[in-house]
Amino acid sequence: MHSKINPRVIALHAICSVVLNKKSLADVELPLESTDLSFAKSLIFGTIRFYHHLNDIVTPLINKPLEKDNLDLHCLLLLGAYQLLYAGTPTHAAINETVSVAEKIEKKWAKGFINAILREIDRNHKQILTTEHFSHPSWMVKKLKQDYPDQHQEIFRENNKQAPMTLRIHPSIGRQNYQQQLHSIGIESEPCPNTKQALILAEAINVSQLPRFFEGSCYVQDASAQLAGQILNPKTGELILDACCAPGGKTTHLAELCTDARIVAIDSDQNRLTRVEENIERFQLKNIVLKQGDAHNKVWWDGQLFDKILLDAPCSATGVIRRHPDIKLLRKPRDIKQLVKIQASILDNLWTCLKPSGTLLYATCSVLKAENEQQIENFLQRTKDAQHEAIELDWGMGEIGRQQLPSHEFDGFYYAKLTKLN
Repeated sequence: MHSKINPRVIALHAICSVVLNKKSLADVELPLESTDLSFAKSLIFGTIRFYHHLNDIVTPLINKPLEKDNLDLHCLLLLGAYQLLYAGTPTHAAINETVSVAEKIEKKWAKGFINAILREIDRNHKQILTTEHFSHPSWMVKKLKQDYPDQHQEIFRENNKQAPMTLRIHPSIGRQNYQQQLHSIGIESEPCPNTKQALILAEAINVSQLPRFFEGSCYVQDASAQLAGQILNPKTGELILDACCAPGGKTTHLAELCTDARIVAIDSDQNRLTRVEENIERFQLKNIVLKQGDAHNKVWWDGQLFDKILLDAPCSATGVIRRHPDIKLLRKPRDIKQLVKIQASILDNLWTCLKPSGTLLYATCSVLKAENEQQIENFLQRTKDAQHEAIELDWGMGEIGRQQLPSHEFDGFYYAKLTKLN
């Protein structure tokens, strides 16, 4: 099969899966040798990242609407335009190699059509790139401008960058020690402010290159997500619930910070729980009990009240768009209303599982106020025994909880710490 040897054909199939079939990038299988895989991925992620800008350029240049069976050619034009405008691919390669894909997908007749449009884009590329375009869906642009009148442009810019690879170093090894180990094998990194275990790598690498990775030396996890364990600060003898725990990054962090705390970790998805199990095994942690359970109800609960609860709530993931650019295509405005309802329902349910004077930490990887500040304000209004507690960290902004916007060091993230009154 041609597709196995041509990274642009692979990229096209993946782009069509997201754009035409509304499939998540995480669910797209890439049948490629590792040497071509990184190139194919860079084309896929780049084209999806700048989809809205590329689409606004390509669409007006197609004189006659394409038939349904030929919409893959529209995606092929997006792929070519990305190479010309954003990827730094030499012009002849960007055009000729993309045109040749038409033949490989058995649409030889379209070669002239693809060639003509890509050459038109190339002629105007300077003008195109000097015209500001946020490359986000219009509903999201509107919402972010509303929520962040002064910071929305910075959010758009950060969302369109590639996220760094960040590690959480096991406390028994120590961050400085591991940084030196990395340096000795030519891997450069920098410690991340406000976090005790985070190292940001200068370049993303395969985890197999990391010293003792498979023995549990570190975990790939953004610095914002690492703060959950730091803020909750598990202590000896505490019973702690990690609700919606998959894939287990925060679960294993809580467990490694205090091996004498007992962690109950639940998730409703059995397949995702398998990943949590794999992570627990890699770290050889003995203080975690895994249960399949839905945080909306108490079917999974044995009735013992928790000292602390981490609720990493289902959310729009608008704070991690740089890691998952397909969110810009797949997320719809109606999803936000539904998510806000789900979050409120889970908050109300889990609150009754918390001890008096216990702490619940609410977390999302969203930047939308409806899911964060406003969600917590509404919860405090309807929950008389709940009290907001300030998070003492020089991180993020806000009066109710802390909201971090996407930046070089941190994903967009929100935390709110709630205490239950006696």
